[in-house]
This record gives sequence, structure tokens and C-alpha cells, in this order.
Amino acid sequence: MKTLRDAHVGETLKVVSLTGAGPVKRRIMDMGITKGIELYVRKVAPLGDPIELTVRGYELTLRKVDAEMINVE
Repeated sequence: MKTLRDAHVGETLKVVSLTGAGPVKRRIMDMGITKGIELYVRKVAPLGDPIELTVRGYELTLRKVDAEMINVE
């Protein structure tokens, strides 16, 4: 399964599931990333970390470690 970490600039992706457990998963969900939501990849830093997304009409920056926990299609 593809994760958000593998995404490229300009892609619009749909969240299939979240992996991880406890506080990390809760923090990702609190940022508005839940199953079924669409994410737009706006920018990726030159060294690949962090990733800037548009989620629910606002910009969000995620580390690759956190992006790896988000399965997308």
C-alpha cells in the first residue's frame, strides 16, 4: 500500500487508513487527517522532509515519519 511519504508534488490523494497507535494516531486525527479525506501535496522540502499539504482548506506541514503512518490511494 502507498503511504503519504511516497507522494509527489501536485498529487491529490485519498486517505485509506491510519497506522500507528495511541497519542501519535490521535495527533494525526486531530490535525484533520481522517479516513476518506482528500489531501493535496503542495510542496516537498529539498531534502524530502517535511511535506506541505492542503487538508480541509488549510495548509499543514508533516514530517516524513508521520506521513509514513498515513495510507493513501
